[in-house]
Amino acid sequence: MELLISDSEKKLIDSIANVSKNLGVKSYIIGGYVRDKIMRRPSKDIDIVCIGDGIALAKELSKLLGITREIAIFKRFGTAMIKYNEFELEFVGARKESYNFDSRKPVVESGSFQDDLNRRDFTINTLAIELKQNNDFRITDTFGGLKHIEQKLIKTPLDPDITFSDDPLRMMRAIRFATQLDFKIEEATFNAIAKNKDRIKIVSPERISDEMQKIIAANKPSKGFKLLFDSGLLEIIFPELTKLAGVETKNGLSHKDNFYHTIQVLDNLAAKSDNQWLRWAAILHDIGKDRTKRFNNKEGWTFHGHEVVGANMVYHIFKRMRLPLDHKMKYIQKLVRLHLRPMTLVKEEVTDSAIRRLLFEAGDDIDDLMILAKADITSKNERKIKTFLKNYDLVIEKLKEVEAKDKLRNWQPPISGEEIMKAFNLKPSKEVGIIKTEIREAILDGKIANNYDDAFKYMIEVGKRMGL
Repeated sequence: MELLISDSEKKLIDSIANVSKNLGVKSYIIGGYVRDKIMRRPSKDIDIVCIGDGIALAKELSKLLGITREIAIFKRFGTAMIKYNEFELEFVGARKESYNFDSRKPVVESGSFQDDLNRRDFTINTLAIELKQNNDFRITDTFGGLKHIEQKLIKTPLDPDITFSDDPLRMMRAIRFATQLDFKIEEATFNAIAKNKDRIKIVSPERISDEMQKIIAANKPSKGFKLLFDSGLLEIIFPELTKLAGVETKNGLSHKDNFYHTIQVLDNLAAKSDNQWLRWAAILHDIGKDRTKRFNNKEGWTFHGHEVVGANMVYHIFKRMRLPLDHKMKYIQKLVRLHLRPMTLVKEEVTDSAIRRLLFEAGDDIDDLMILAKADITSKNERKIKTFLKNYDLVIEKLKEVEAKDKLRNWQPPISGEEIMKAFNLKPSKEVGIIKTEIREAILDGKIANNYDDAFKYMIEVGKRMGL
């Protein structure tokens, strides 16, 4: 089988083979690099297993390549890492692992090449190339990984119950690989995920979130969320999302399944944008619906205020998942809070005042908000979808017109609180806030132009009305 390996990669691999020969050890490239080269996928991470001292091999290679900076050495695990040009190489001696039940961190000891293969997570990651000079790339396939790549199948090399119980993060990795590669998970392997799902509780939130982020970044992330949901893992790691699942009916009236709606919105958005945090906004845009769901005979099912409740939930979800509590989170909160506003503009006659307010509140995130709003259309009625999309395009044009005229994106009113205090000889007080709000509202409503002179005159008028 011909592998898609560039000349620079061949030169690097030949250098590793030469050093291995000089040290008198057998070495193999194993795992993801081999898998990706077979599948014609780009790969810059190269894992090398040697039957001997992996750290010594890394040190000798760094000398040969003229790498002057220190290599990263992890003595506890017997591994070393080198960054060379665009490649990241990791070296380890062949080993075998054993696990304590309450930890996913293995007890490591030296082992044979077969021992090292046995500890791998999936058959597609057990493929290896023995490093010989002159780029003799022969693939070692002990567990049928080549066939499973052809079948697009995720399967553990050994008993999946043991594989997942030993290291429960592998359950997330199985679903991540299935999503990234568009593979299916072999039935016994998937059943073992469902059986061992509670073992995920011993994995750190950071590691779980790392895998979640990779699922979200895939071309069709809904596949991963369906697998997480069906296996029972999602209920443990993201219970707020699972609470959106299901349809309830009263008096013959039903609401849609908001879990499946959410992951459809995520796919719709993923087709338009690879912005990871915008994808998170899609996941969380309806997260408040479970807490706001009500039924009354006049309106049927309602979710009033779910956008506000959802925006408030973002912080707690991000904190639990160890996701960044910074501007990225605030960006998501803003989009969740505003995600219904474009729909309101579509349904009603679009006024300059409504457009101004949306521009003022969304600021530089208005374009992302409109992408999210369009993705939120998941009706099965094609005619309805076309109508909404056409109306959204009209709103976008109106946004451009008003922005060009009024320049309200990231806008601040032209009169500051300090100027109000100076004009009326006031100290910081409620009156200053009232005047500032009146000026802002007058500009947003189009009563006065967005400039200093008109705002100053209006400030004087307001002050007189207030008896200042």
